[in-house]
Amino acid sequence: MTTYNSRSLTRRTFLETTGKLALGTTILPTILTSCSNHKGANDRLVIGHIGVGSRGTDELMSYFLPLREAMNIAVCDTFQDRRESAAKRINQFYKENKFTNEECKSYLEMDELLARKDIDAVHITTPDHWHVLAAIKAARAGKHIMLAKPLGLSYPQNLVLAKELKANNVKFHYGTQQRSLDHMQMGYDMIKEGLIGEIERVDVWAPGKNDVPSPVCNEVPVPAGFDFERWTGPAPMRPYCPDRVTNNSSWFNYDYSIGFLGGWGAHPLDILVWIMKDKVNGSYTCEGTGQFWPAGGLYDNILSWDLNLIYQSGLKVHFISQDIASNTILKERTIKESNGTTFFGTKGWISLSRSSVESNIPELNQKLNGVPKQTNGRVKGENNTMGSRFISVVRGKEPELCPLDEAIISDTISHMGDIAIRTSRKITWDPIKGEVNGDPEANKLYVRG
Repeated sequence: MTTYNSRSLTRRTFLETTGKLALGTTILPTILTSCSNHKGANDRLVIGHIGVGSRGTDELMSYFLPLREAMNIAVCDTFQDRRESAAKRINQFYKENKFTNEECKSYLEMDELLARKDIDAVHITTPDHWHVLAAIKAARAGKHIMLAKPLGLSYPQNLVLAKELKANNVKFHYGTQQRSLDHMQMGYDMIKEGLIGEIERVDVWAPGKNDVPSPVCNEVPVPAGFDFERWTGPAPMRPYCPDRVTNNSSWFNYDYSIGFLGGWGAHPLDILVWIMKDKVNGSYTCEGTGQFWPAGGLYDNILSWDLNLIYQSGLKVHFISQDIASNTILKERTIKESNGTTFFGTKGWISLSRSSVESNIPELNQKLNGVPKQTNGRVKGENNTMGSRFISVVRGKEPELCPLDEAIISDTISHMGDIAIRTSRKITWDPIKGEVNGDPEANKLYVRG
């Protein structure tokens, strides 16, 4: 396998490589782990972590490091200080807690980490524009995948990932987090049991932006210890400035994502798909309005949206940003949650959010509010179950909790909203064809990277 250093990795070489990934051309050998046909069958699942910035490190430390059934032995990041710090923290944790563990090593190049035959699975929390391409590499290397949301910027690449998961017998776990919460499962069961009647419509809302200004990017030299070319990867090469390589830029710059339409929208939209998959897996129309970050700064994505979707099944979905929700659905809730999914049935409604749950049916509301709560009335945290659930999925103890096909459905809703706003017209998504009907211009917006 070829390993590139910073000087030899030219843009032409890199873009040729990622282009082959997008087309489905194998550029990595299929590497089977030591577990062969049943990966992860050892006493402990051996895990590598790709992307150890703030979120990646938080998940590593809370989801995986405390688990006796996991062994974390490798980290990868384009920032030298981040990868070395993460490896040091892992090694120190195991030493202090007297866990038997192989020394954790740090890598600049993810291909080197993926080439390790002793690694069973990877936890990917790169910047958004790298998510799907990194997952394709991991699938071809035979590694089970826990992938941060959202997916990517190209529908064809999503399909390549699905193909590679199947071809290499790889389990997939989408990091939308909320399905593992007890109150979400309670709401799911009530809705599926028909306790609020037949669902007629669903309201979905999420934050549109963080409360930060959009900075101006004044080019400066790339600092030592950071590989900007690798960080940029499949995105257009732009002038370097520190603000370009922050979380906010990854979320709010169109080179790297479609903003919180996908980045935050992934959470409540995932609950919609989880509960209503049979109603939202067909064709649908999408239309609406939105606002962008002010011109002149680094951020240029949509920060406020009001979208209406009508499905072939007849289901209506209102997908809105938090500012719009404050004047609509949030007026019906006691706790004004920043994100959520409200299901309106013929008998009443249930509203599910990460840290709260409500219903306008008294007996249902009483049961839902029986879950453990904090002093402020919000539901207690997720108890770090995403890591253990991933391990359970890999070991075959439970079905995939957050499978790729459902991730593609929810992520595509975000893209259709972005496309409808950018083209200023009503569009129709056909999941069978994998395209916007009769609109080549719109389709070009969902084939990037």
